[in-house]
Amino acid sequence: MGKELWLLRHGKAERFEVTEDYDRKLKKRGKRDARRIGEWMQTNGLIPDVIISSPATRALLTAKIVSDAIDKDRHDIQQEKRLYDEGIVRVKSVLAECPAELGRVLMVGHNPEFEDLLAYLVDPAGLPEVDKLLPTAGFVRLGLPDDWSKLPQGCAKLLAITNPKALLEEDAG
Repeated sequence: MGKELWLLRHGKAERFEVTEDYDRKLKKRGKRDARRIGEWMQTNGLIPDVIISSPATRALLTAKIVSDAIDKDRHDIQQEKRLYDEGIVRVKSVLAECPAELGRVLMVGHNPEFEDLLAYLVDPAGLPEVDKLLPTAGFVRLGLPDDWSKLPQGCAKLLAITNPKALLEEDAG
């Protein structure tokens, strides 16, 4: 397992009825949670080689907040429309195009695509039994084989799932 894929679901967003889904903005909690995850990543030395984000407003803003927290230039965030509402095959195609020299890729996007990708890449026995694998602003680290273009079912090892609520509980404890 030479590569790491990090999946970050966007922060809590305003309700769908308020605006078009693509244009939904982050709520105050969504911004706070994205900042908390970004600060936690910085503290733990989790700095990706590249950040690839869905261009949907809530995902891109989450990516920018995290980018600021880990001291990466937010202008280097790659926007990829295949991460928005196009299914797991399209998400995998984004990974397949990642240059071989990249070791750690952070993708910022949405469910159900990210949970579907998790369920595909990780053997079901390696996943926790929870209602929602990836809540808003949830962060997953996966160990992957050395070739981004060859990701067969069950090839990944789940390294960690972190969510802002757990970080808040850690800080309080």
